[in-house]
Amino acid sequence: MITDAHMHIGDYPAFNVRLDPSALGEHLDANGISTGIVFSTDNEAVAKAIITTASACGLVWANPKHPGVLAEARDYLSAPEFRGIKLHPLLDGYLPDDPMVWPLAELAAERGLPVLVHCGHPPFSLPWSIESLAARFPELKVILGHMGHGNIVWIDGAIEVAERRPNVFLETSGMPMGPKIAEAVRRLGAGRVMYGSDSPFHDPAPEQLKVQRCGIPGEELAMVMHGTAQRVFFGAAAAVS
Repeated sequence: MITDAHMHIGDYPAFNVRLDPSALGEHLDANGISTGIVFSTDNEAVAKAIITTASACGLVWANPKHPGVLAEARDYLSAPEFRGIKLHPLLDGYLPDDPMVWPLAELAAERGLPVLVHCGHPPFSLPWSIESLAARFPELKVILGHMGHGNIVWIDGAIEVAERRPNVFLETSGMPMGPKIAEAVRRLGAGRVMYGSDSPFHDPAPEQLKVQRCGIPGEELAMVMHGTAQRVFFGAAAAVS
């Protein structure tokens, strides 16, 4: 089974890609994804998509610079289909450990839900800046989306941050170096690494193959492709078979 921890819905003309919410279920089925974790800057579109797509759950996109963001996040998280918060410090322009982020971190931690943070671009989304948030809220599950992305310094930094912070998890989407995924599993354990595609910006098929062909043994591979995300988003009792 496959849980995709990082999927966008919507239209992104600057990148020449789109994933129509009405096609989400078909997209999941076509790529063998049993559970898709989806988000967008349009939280209402996500809410409608996950209600009509049984195999999808959502994250609340929270820009801490927006008035009323905490109340909005609280309202969406009252629905069981929403399983955490998405932070994009690069796109929205803030540091991950800025005090305005703290109420959102507290909300997620109180509910036992993770925050998935875009990781891998200066000046706002480097691993060490996100580490400051993880250190401030050790009870908060912090997922480094893209685990440093395409720069080896930031990829190594993401792995090192996760080694220091047991509440930090790595997500694989868009990170091109399969051997680094295998290294992360060796150093952290499979229960700290999860597969994601960053669909529609990346095709799920090669993103899956990147993980499947990186040399992770079978039981650990099953954790990375499915079990880790299930436990992080749905709790320790989540079925992982």
